[in-house]
Amino acid sequence: MATTTASQQAAPQGAKPGPMKRILVIALIAILAAAAAGGATWFFMSRHAASAPAAPAAAPAAAPVYYALEPMTVNLQSDDGESHYLRIGLTLKLDSQATQDALVARMPEIRSRVLLALSNKHPSDLAPLDGKRALATELAVLISQPSGPNEKPMRVDDVLFTEFVVQ
Repeated sequence: MATTTASQQAAPQGAKPGPMKRILVIALIAILAAAAAGGATWFFMSRHAASAPAAPAAAPAAAPVYYALEPMTVNLQSDDGESHYLRIGLTLKLDSQATQDALVARMPEIRSRVLLALSNKHPSDLAPLDGKRALATELAVLISQPSGPNEKPMRVDDVLFTEFVVQ
């Protein structure tokens, strides 16, 4: 009678691997797949970045120049017989220092234009927000107009109100 011990028994050929081997194989496959995906992503992203033409560096926009006009007080048109006044302070947003220099050289004429335009307004025209916006646009066009036939118009980007009182 033959007795065999456990150490003598060999595992039969073709037996299924244990659960630990399965987990290791699955983990190894997952790591390889993640590495392949990461490598492919890096490859295509670096290739895309290298093939994209470099955008030309845009020149930084010049900082606007602000020029404050002295406050003005103007009599307004009135239909009811009462006196109405407008006290207004303006700051002009200009495109360059050269425009400011040209503006300063023509300041008496510009102030006269602005005063004449404002004195022709009614208080009811200036009360709503849209009236103030329309006035700012009108003043920008008025200020930018050339003084003489050989002059170029100045560029006034915006007219900003720093004071606006209607009485």
